[in-house]
Amino acid sequence: MKLLIELFLLLMLLAVFYTYLGYGLVIYLIVRLRNLMGKKRPVPNDSSFVPDVMLVVPAYNERDCIDEKVNNSLALDYPSDKLHILFVTEGSTDGTTELVEQYAATNPRVHVMGGRQRLGKIEAVNQAMHGIKAPFVIFTDANTTLNSASIKHIIRHFADPNVGAVAGEKRIQLLSSEAAVGSGEGLYWKYESFLKRLDTELYSVVGAAGELFAIRTELYEQVEKDTLLDDFVISLRIAERGYRVVYEPDAYALERPSFSVGDEKKRKVRIAAGGFQAISRLQPLLNIFRYGWLSFQYTSHRVMRWAIAPFCLPLILVLNALLLTLPGNGLFPDTVYQGLFVAQLGFYSAALLGYYLEDRQIRVKMLFVPYYFSFMNGCALLGYVRYRRGNDNGIWEKVRRAA
Repeated sequence: MKLLIELFLLLMLLAVFYTYLGYGLVIYLIVRLRNLMGKKRPVPNDSSFVPDVMLVVPAYNERDCIDEKVNNSLALDYPSDKLHILFVTEGSTDGTTELVEQYAATNPRVHVMGGRQRLGKIEAVNQAMHGIKAPFVIFTDANTTLNSASIKHIIRHFADPNVGAVAGEKRIQLLSSEAAVGSGEGLYWKYESFLKRLDTELYSVVGAAGELFAIRTELYEQVEKDTLLDDFVISLRIAERGYRVVYEPDAYALERPSFSVGDEKKRKVRIAAGGFQAISRLQPLLNIFRYGWLSFQYTSHRVMRWAIAPFCLPLILVLNALLLTLPGNGLFPDTVYQGLFVAQLGFYSAALLGYYLEDRQIRVKMLFVPYYFSFMNGCALLGYVRYRRGNDNGIWEKVRRAA
């Protein structure tokens, strides 16, 4: 009995380690080996490749940031006759549609697709895609700011016919006085960016962030209107068809962190629920014999992070506590399990302390990692509960962002 519990505990510890550190180490070594063998993937850089591009900006009730978004979009460093901007304002009630229409009346590059009925973001985008003639579409959120050269850096990759989508980088814009949740989010995205660089070198990025990503228009497939992670599903379905999704770190979208822990929790739970939904709809990608590297990357980077590791963490604590009560010899001395149990209690205590201080807007940097790690995995478990309830319709209220 004790041996069986020990084996389960060891298996779950290995799963958590692999999910958060092991996978990164494995693909780093593989990529290094490939580079030493002279198999580094080339990056297209043909200055004559300047196709028409449609920048699509879903904007439901985003009046407060429309002026900044329009001006930022018009100032992007790309030939003005090649870059067109479409705001999809589906059912906005705060004057967003009317404000964009004012810009469209004076600038032929700006377009708006409104409508009185609120359809949900992805259903509105489904309809908008029917009328887009440009060969490439770049999606970006209304509350983000793109760097000037972002379009050029993204589009150059499409000179390679094997590239079906390009994921830009999401950067969290932090102030020195930001709360722990914002700083934790920033650290998380820095690590994600590191993994995406390696994913691209190995084969393909497994999912794009909606803040900034691009696709070949002809590859767009209508997405189910109740889809929660439309950006993830769109990009993975393109990869499923044999195209690579590459990562471009020099094209980035700046975004402020969530306004509060409550807002970030709302966002994280929705993302986790969307992750479980996506896993159920992308089941063929789990077949490593059919999809090879893509299946390996998808399972390691996404499926294990959403559907394996969050469930392992509480079980590790429970099994560790159980082992301390069982007599007899085991695989390791009792002192090992005692040390592991104390380490877990210390880690989660630091996370609770981080939550307590965060609620009082007190920053302690050493608590960022345990707090955000525990927060993220707790939200994943809540996301699973939300997914199992099955009452999502794809229409959701946006979370507030810090000013």
